[in-house]
This record gives sequence, C-alpha cells and structure tokens, in this order.
Amino acid sequence: MTTPTDWAPLCDFAQALADIARPIILDYFGRAPQAARKGDNTPVTAADRDSEQVMRGLIEQRFPGHGIYGEECGIKEGTSSYLWLLDPIDGTKSFITGKPLFGTLIALLHDGVPVIGVVDTPALSRRWVGCVGQATVEGASECRVSACTELASAKLASTSIDMFAGAALNGYQRLSERVWFRTFGGDCFVYAMLASGHLDLVVEAGLAPYDYLSMVPVIEGAGGVITDWSGAPLGLNSDGKVIAAGSRELHRQVVEILAG
Repeated sequence: MTTPTDWAPLCDFAQALADIARPIILDYFGRAPQAARKGDNTPVTAADRDSEQVMRGLIEQRFPGHGIYGEECGIKEGTSSYLWLLDPIDGTKSFITGKPLFGTLIALLHDGVPVIGVVDTPALSRRWVGCVGQATVEGASECRVSACTELASAKLASTSIDMFAGAALNGYQRLSERVWFRTFGGDCFVYAMLASGHLDLVVEAGLAPYDYLSMVPVIEGAGGVITDWSGAPLGLNSDGKVIAAGSRELHRQVVEILAG
C-alpha cells in the first residue's frame, strides 16, 4: 500500500512549483493588471500565462516524461503514468479586481488518480497540501474538516450562483433551503476553508479538471468527501459538477437532494 512518505519527493516538488509561481503572481497583483478575454469570455492576464509557463518549464526540466495539462497553455502529452494539472490563478476575476482569495492550483495524477494537491493563496501567504491521505496547512499543521452532520447546521459555499442553470439550479435551490446559510465568492479558497473546518459544504458546477482535481487530495486528506453530483469519484472526464463535504452524512444527503 502506498503511503504519504513514498510520495514525499513529488509532494516537495509540487510545492516548489507553487514557490516559483507565487512571486510572479504577486508582482502583478495590486497593479490593476490588464486582462484579455478568452474564447469563453473569461479573463486572462500576463500573470496567468507567465506563472504557468515557468511551472511547465520546471516540470519539463525535472520530469520530461510527465504529461502537463494547464488552463492557459493546454496539454502536453507524456510518456509516463504521471500527469500534472496547473491552474496558475484560480479566481482571475478576483485577482483583477484586487480581491486576495485567488489561488494557484497544482495536482499530480498517477494512472488518472489525484495523489497530490496544492492550493496556494499567494496574497494570503497560506498553502494547503494534500498527499495520499494526509493534508496540511501552511506546511506544518494538519487540517481537519468539521464534524457537522446535519444539513440544518451546515454552512454552504459556492463561487457564484451563475454557475448553476436549469435542473442544476433547481437542485441547488432545494439544497439552499435545507442548509443553515449559503455564501458566495472565494473560488478555490472555499475548498481550503472546508478542509480547515470553517465550512461544511461546497457545491459547484461548470468546473474544469484543473479547477477541481487538486482539491481531491486536500479534502480527502483532511477527512472530507469530494465527488461529482452523483457521488462518483472525480476524474479527468467528470462533468464539472462537484460536491465537497466535511462528513459522509452530509455528502449522502446532498447527493439525494441534488438528484431530486
């Protein structure tokens, strides 16, 4: 059985990627960076592109056989069973409007399974790392999810109500009526807050693999559950709908409610 110790060198390397991306991103942050529109009408900045290119270069130098899938620079096929996923700035809208809750997301997949995840928040100088059953925050302290099991006491977070439409919106509204309260905004930061026990649920839709796969080792390592809306494990071919819960009891109830 693989233990976190077996993955320590790769986990250290994942953090080295975040280390080199952080100063590049912070150099742009707060300077009202110019944003361009991508084909899907979402914003992108030089900070996104520059930081991803530097991370990709380091991966190619250290692990030339590994695949890379980044939000800004696309897919580089590898010759091994390893694939790195990079989202240099998750929350570019927050970034360009001066909000500090954006983050750099790094995931390593082995045979399609997320084994290492990093959520780095440059403007907050905080980092969450998940590695095969263990999660830490700020490099030392183990983080744990909340003990909440009742929907009526649960705190629910999502980046935006705009990510839900049609049947998904109807399901989300049903869930919203059952929880204590819901809050919006935060992008990747809300998953980090769930891993640290401040939130009980995160439910989102319309995500890409580089948005959610880094969250899997972090949430699971902190004792939580993260799946698609049907309760199936997340992977490269998931539909972009995500449930993250602090307890299996909450997760089970959310799956049932979203299914109608």
